[in-house]
Amino acid sequence: MPADTVSVSGWGRTAPTNARLIRPRTYQEAATAVRGCGARGGIPRGLGRAYGDAAQNAGGMVLDMTGLDRVHAIDADNGIVLCDAGVSLHRLMEVLLPLGWFVPVSPGTRYVTVGGAIGADIHGKNHHVSGSFSRHVLSMELLTADGEVRAVGRDTPLFDATTGGMGLTGVILTATIQLQPVTTSLMSVDTERARDLDDLLARLTTGDDRYRYSVAWIDLLARGPAMGRAVLTRGDHAPLEALREGTRARREPLAFRPARRLPAPPSVLPEGLLSRRTVGWFNELWYRRAPHARTGELQPLARFFHPLDGVPHWNRIYGRGGFVQYQFVVGHGHEETLRGIVRRVSEHRCPSFLAVLKRFGDADPGWLSFPVPGWTLALDIPAGLPGLGALLDTLDEDVAAAGGRVYLAKDSRLRPELLATMYPRLDEFRALRAEIDPRGVFVSDLARRLGL
Repeated sequence: MPADTVSVSGWGRTAPTNARLIRPRTYQEAATAVRGCGARGGIPRGLGRAYGDAAQNAGGMVLDMTGLDRVHAIDADNGIVLCDAGVSLHRLMEVLLPLGWFVPVSPGTRYVTVGGAIGADIHGKNHHVSGSFSRHVLSMELLTADGEVRAVGRDTPLFDATTGGMGLTGVILTATIQLQPVTTSLMSVDTERARDLDDLLARLTTGDDRYRYSVAWIDLLARGPAMGRAVLTRGDHAPLEALREGTRARREPLAFRPARRLPAPPSVLPEGLLSRRTVGWFNELWYRRAPHARTGELQPLARFFHPLDGVPHWNRIYGRGGFVQYQFVVGHGHEETLRGIVRRVSEHRCPSFLAVLKRFGDADPGWLSFPVPGWTLALDIPAGLPGLGALLDTLDEDVAAAGGRVYLAKDSRLRPELLATMYPRLDEFRALRAEIDPRGVFVSDLARRLGL
């Protein structure tokens, strides 16, 4: 099977490494690649939206699974789909929305594969209601290190190790997924401002249960009395009766019309484009433009869930040095830790314009799955910011001391000694990997760095 040696990086573009890239077109080709991947092993990769080094393998093999992208069967009565792991959420939306079904969980981009969604056990704005992606996976087929295909059902150790396992238990080939019923392809959205972090936490605590989806953009450059000020956006799928008679939306209520994509930014942009000053201007404008309170606004799905998907390669705006996406969760009762982290980031003047806060609900059983009940904050920071490494190391320690964790799908620099504290079932994960993959066939830069 042809293989190209290419430079591979995560979406943050911070630490590219060279690997042999193989693009299987059949399950048999994938099995052949796994059996012959060599001493440096291999790792499956989807559309490359993991921010750090989870889908890289320096000197080894990377399996690009996007060629296995068939939708095999749809049960339109019960909302169940069987598809290849290389199918993107974008493709599922195109196919399923006209039938009255939506993906059960969507992150901030629809350009992720089903296999990636399971391997990272992705979450969305509805975690407090619907949990992670794995909660809706009924079964999967997994290509393991011996080149064999295993049927993996729920409530088994291999299922729990694979969901959130970052591709290290094997190559997901197919998945059967339970879907979310909808009657339109529009969202009914409420928007409001929060004057500071305490105001935001109070609004989320008292109001989130009325909404399926909830997220807050937070201004991490605001200081003093305005520290943590935010724009809170919550909503649900709009019912058919919310659409006006005689409109195109009412005539075609389940049409999927993502916004036309803008031109991609140049491959090389000036360093420092996202400075403290420019991001400060953006944050001020974004906060001031938001309504004090607006209810029932109808928004297309793409605008509500995936606003950045309209700009291909938007990660280029951070310049040649790339950016770090840092996401952590701390449990309820550790709000003071959250306040302290927001204060530290604000005092460090981190120029982050993509910072979101959400409330997590019950955890799912994946041994390395990220969400636990509590508060999660995600922020992007230019990788070249002075003092960034020391700042994030300090934040890691605060998170670990509070019983929280960082998200492995976004990590590119966590110190390995904190991993077991953050993920208490790590030893079980390692033991199962040693049992089903004794030769260490499946490996990534992330796995080597953290000793997974």
